[in-house]
Amino acid sequence: MIIKKLTLAVLLGSLGTSVQAADDFQVEDIQVKGLQRVALGAALTHIPFNVGDNLNEFRVSQSIKALYKSGHFSDVVVSRDANAVIYRVRERATISAITFDGNKDLKEEQLTESLDGSDIRVGETLDMTVISGLEVGLEDFYHSVGKYNADVKANVTHLPRNRVNIDFVFKEGDAAAIEQINIVGNEKFSDTELLERIELTYDSPWWDFMAQDRYQKQTLQGDMETIKSYYLDRGYLQYKVDSTQVSMTPNKEAVYITLNVTEGEMYTVSEVDFIGDMAGFEKTIRAITPIKTEELYNGALVTYSEELVSKFLGRYGYAYPKVVTIPEIDEENKTVKLVLSVDPGKRVYVNRINFKGNNVTSESVLRREMRQMEGAWLSNNLVEGSKAWLQRLPYMETVEFQTNQLPGEDDLVDIDFEVKEQPSGSFTAGIGYGSTTQLSLNAGIQQNNFLGTGNRLGFSINTSSYSKSANVSYTDPYFTVDGVSLGGNLFYQEFDAGNANLVEYNNKTYGAGITLGFPINEYVRLSFGAGYKNNGITRLESYEQIQKFYELYSDPDDPDGGLNFENFDINAAISRSTLNRGTFPTAGSQQSLSYKMTTPNSDVNYFKINLDTKWYFPLTQDQRWTVLAKFQLGYGNGYGSVEGNDQVLPFWENFRAGGSGTLRGFESNIVGPRAIYRRPTSIPGTPDSVGSNGGCCLGPDHDFIQTSRRSVGGNAIAIAGLELIVPTPFLDEGFSNSVRTSIFIDAGNVWDTEFDLNSYKDLNSIEREKIDDYSDAGRYRASAGLSVQWLSPMGPMIFSFAKTLKEIESDDTEFFSFNIGQTF
Repeated sequence: MIIKKLTLAVLLGSLGTSVQAADDFQVEDIQVKGLQRVALGAALTHIPFNVGDNLNEFRVSQSIKALYKSGHFSDVVVSRDANAVIYRVRERATISAITFDGNKDLKEEQLTESLDGSDIRVGETLDMTVISGLEVGLEDFYHSVGKYNADVKANVTHLPRNRVNIDFVFKEGDAAAIEQINIVGNEKFSDTELLERIELTYDSPWWDFMAQDRYQKQTLQGDMETIKSYYLDRGYLQYKVDSTQVSMTPNKEAVYITLNVTEGEMYTVSEVDFIGDMAGFEKTIRAITPIKTEELYNGALVTYSEELVSKFLGRYGYAYPKVVTIPEIDEENKTVKLVLSVDPGKRVYVNRINFKGNNVTSESVLRREMRQMEGAWLSNNLVEGSKAWLQRLPYMETVEFQTNQLPGEDDLVDIDFEVKEQPSGSFTAGIGYGSTTQLSLNAGIQQNNFLGTGNRLGFSINTSSYSKSANVSYTDPYFTVDGVSLGGNLFYQEFDAGNANLVEYNNKTYGAGITLGFPINEYVRLSFGAGYKNNGITRLESYEQIQKFYELYSDPDDPDGGLNFENFDINAAISRSTLNRGTFPTAGSQQSLSYKMTTPNSDVNYFKINLDTKWYFPLTQDQRWTVLAKFQLGYGNGYGSVEGNDQVLPFWENFRAGGSGTLRGFESNIVGPRAIYRRPTSIPGTPDSVGSNGGCCLGPDHDFIQTSRRSVGGNAIAIAGLELIVPTPFLDEGFSNSVRTSIFIDAGNVWDTEFDLNSYKDLNSIEREKIDDYSDAGRYRASAGLSVQWLSPMGPMIFSFAKTLKEIESDDTEFFSFNIGQTF
């Protein structure tokens, strides 16, 4: 076949592609040869003519450009056979795999994201010009952090079927050390005074591992802004940096930094004025602006004023205000007039509130937490409040939002909330055996977001050698649309205190309760409830602290008979919370005060009051370092009298301490008063005529005192704690909302305020000392340790290591504990 070559060659691009041209002719056929991955139909779509069209030199050159522009081909050659046009192409190689080697400063996720932005990913075609640009860009990044010897190479390995592997090899090296930082032109403040305020340092001692003595361009820019702010905040309005020199040593291992500055003079504010449209809030804006005349100019105060006015306008729908301070300088008097130009812009309304990421939680559950309404004007306060309420939900890990203007509308926005859910409950099921518990079985579920409704469901069954219990609870936090909550519970328990190494008695309890909660405002809530409880006490071995109680209610004719109590209680509580999150909060506070009392028609009349408070104080802006201070107070007692005797708090309602829930480092039921048994002492006498021992008891001062090993609790409790919440070592920052590490100190005790030591003053000194030691009156217990909490898919888990600081007995402390399903 004779091929007629086109008479004119066209050279395109750096690839040197040749095109042959001839006179115009009508195309009878179009062929594309060399295709492997690209379909023929896809290639033909980039050729701007069809069979039957007249073809000329210009249209041929346009077709070549179009094929190159498609990105599929690295070489294109066009020829003519009679009236057929033949394209011979070479496809670009397909990327089979991308690997990274030697990268430490840049994570693979960052590199992969950067490559995606340049369309370099597995399955795409390879463009070597883009690869070369990436090499240069990555090296520029390393130079910006002071690693001037860094080298990045992309090694391309060709594979069969026109595929390639790309291996990015990094040689990062060390950042250049800072040999010296010089500031030239400063007279008002010394080098030392300025340099101690910036991050970059030099000539640091060997032991200062946190010193920033390696050059980084971004850090230097931040330090320059820090120095500028230092001057501006002290009246030097015209301070400026004239030039910056970073000189590198020949081996690129060290740098010298020089800043040339002009300080200028100090200026005093002579007048503060406002111009522009203040949307009818001129009086308020003037009042809230903190800038005062006759004071030195303060750059930070000016910026704060601009932000304050912008946020104020943002509360009333002006979402995009422009507040700019214009200084009018009087060089002669060294004063400045500050003119705040205010442009509120248009009032912006909310078109739609959208949610993303709620895979389990119903959208209606999220919408009921919204303080910002659709159709209303956009208020930054209400949007931030909506975010805060979402974050307080215990099944939300993170909450973020964006306001997006509608295309073509300058007064309408959509608010897009993106939430990340976390495990909303726990499921437990197990079997165990212990020297104390013997065989134990447990099963339970606690769900704070039942079926995505936001309602709380709890169900548990536990059995061991000393306890059998079952409990069902349910709470609807939005029983009404106004936020009134309704909850209830049913419970049953059989408790053998003797098998639990406490005092000897059995307690069978069953009952029910109901609670209504009412919101007072955004932070305060009131709740009221009522309940019924039946206690059946059997096999009670009386001890000194309950002797009075026992005598009031026991049957003298049947001292071994059981005691049964039916009690109806009413309760009220007030709570306040400004916490930033429902789980693992890092800022804000929470307080609750509750009161419970049995009704006068109950078998036992008593009351209990509890105060529980927590404060979180963030130490850093990212709130990864936070101090937690907490305090708990409780008191209970009886009211009224029975047969002329004052009623007391029932012993089964006593406060108890010890274990992970209260005083970490101490075993459960180990802190507080012990049970005291007082027994008379007898001495043998001379046998009488029938052989009976004629022994007799000694007086009360010789009574023998015995105490239990564990505490029986008391009617008063006080516990305080201080924790330093720290970033979890060796764990990515992304897990900070699901794993918490803290160093803690706990202190407190339990007391029995009704226990009268004076009633034992007739004892001899040895026995009286036993009572002093085990009553724990006026003492406190303390422990310190490390705690790690993990919100796992199975539920919350707590690992703690604690050392007691004020011990009771050496074998009564626990140095290590691991708990599953505990409440944080």
